[in-house]
Amino acid sequence: MDITPSEAYEFFLKNPDAFGTSAPSPADYLKAFREASKRAHNILCVTVSSKLSMTYNSAQLAKEYAQTELRGVDIELFDSHTATAAEGFVALAGARVAKEGRNLAEVTRAATEVREKVSLFAVLDTIRYVYRSGRIPRVASQAGAILNIRPIFSVADVVHFIGVARSRERGIERMLKAVRSKVGLDPVHVAVMHAYAPDEAERLRERVASEFNCTELWVTEFSPLMGYACGTGTVGLAFYPEG
Repeated sequence: MDITPSEAYEFFLKNPDAFGTSAPSPADYLKAFREASKRAHNILCVTVSSKLSMTYNSAQLAKEYAQTELRGVDIELFDSHTATAAEGFVALAGARVAKEGRNLAEVTRAATEVREKVSLFAVLDTIRYVYRSGRIPRVASQAGAILNIRPIFSVADVVHFIGVARSRERGIERMLKAVRSKVGLDPVHVAVMHAYAPDEAERLRERVASEFNCTELWVTEFSPLMGYACGTGTVGLAFYPEG
């Protein structure tokens, strides 16, 4: 809220071991619900996958408090089953329908349709920090860093490691191949994501623009949370086919 993701990554690079994360508290969500209730009587709260974070549970507790405090406000919690800009696409789908003045059920239906088809792939520039996600032992991540192994992963409820590459370039090729196998020549919505790697992200955006039939294409930074578990240099694609 107070600094940009790039500034957070600069802190991370100075002292990675001092960089930590924590889930929003129920009080944080309740504050957000109060603010939203000033402008609307219906709230769709989209969260990161409940299997990746405690955020959904925090939102659930906040909703229970809000039911007694914010009478007349309908709050719908929505587990995106994903993260990063893939979660963003789910939220955008709902927001676009809400902007048309549609009701909460229609907004939720639009978010659900995108949730069912959105995907994401990412390539880490280092495996050194992955042990902090709790998914591999620290000694394995340190050994992988020495060998210059670059993991490729997806998120569908949880993180799935789908392969490794010995260079970022090979990792990106494998990632693009995986995207192509899912969307083919169909029109596709794409977000190019990066962790403190804007030049690499721009090159990836140019490739995506030239190789895919993009209905929507934009570049965004990963949240600093990705820096905690993945380190800087990570690049990825969130996407879903049109129709």
